[in-house]
Order: sequence, then structure tokens, then C-alpha cells
Amino acid sequence: MSCASLYAPELRARGFRMTSQRKAILHVLHHSGDHLSPAEIFERARREAPGLTYPTVYRTLEFLAKNGLAMPAHIVGKKQLAYQIVGESHHHLICRSCGSSLEVGLDALEPAIRQLEASSGYRFINSHVTLLGLCPKCQKEAG
Repeated sequence: MSCASLYAPELRARGFRMTSQRKAILHVLHHSGDHLSPAEIFERARREAPGLTYPTVYRTLEFLAKNGLAMPAHIVGKKQLAYQIVGESHHHLICRSCGSSLEVGLDALEPAIRQLEASSGYRFINSHVTLLGLCPKCQKEAG
């Protein structure tokens, strides 16, 4: 199954079509398995869509985020938002010293998320939490 066939029905259900730019960007996000900056997405996606421009990438990423297909996140070490395909909610532990990261599943923060829902009235659909600290290696080096 192609990336287009995975995401096209969602776009069509919202009244949008799968453009070549959207297809290329979704393909990059789907296969990256990581958070990518718009510049990284542009570099990878223009192989599939040679006429792609930076402004188109930015507009498309905003569009995909607004429509629930991509998720923006602030990642330590990146000066701008990074994007990832929407999927299973997950969280990150990031070392402030070396920048290493560890992905944490939803179950680790599930009680806190449920408590936030109860106290705020919000219902979380998808979440992305980044916790900063020092990894074991940097803790040892710090003394």
C-alpha cells in the first residue's frame, strides 16, 4: 500500500485532494520515523517533487498539522518546529547536555494525562510531551 493510499481517504473525507506536494511530504514523514525540520523535509521531498519550494513545504506542513496528519513539536537542538507523521502518541526524554533522546510510550504518562483531562476538561486526542534532563552518561561526566 502506498503512502498516498493511506492518507488520501482522510484528505478526501475533509474535502481536500492529494496533491503531488502533499504526497511527497507525507511520504517523507511516513518513512522517516523521526522528527524532521522543514528544511530536512524539503531536501528529501524534492527528490519526488522536483518543483517543490520552501514556502510550499511550510504551507503544506501547516495544512497537514491542522488536518491531523502531521504533528509539530519543539525539539531541543532544532531552531524551528520539527514534524512527524501522526501515529501512536509518544513522548521524549531529551538530554540537555548531549541532545540524546529516548522515546517513551504513552503508558508511562497515562495517569498524568488522565488527571489533566479530569482537571482541565480537555480530551486529549494525541499528545507529544518532551521532558528535559541529563542522561546517565552526562550525569557521570558532570560528577
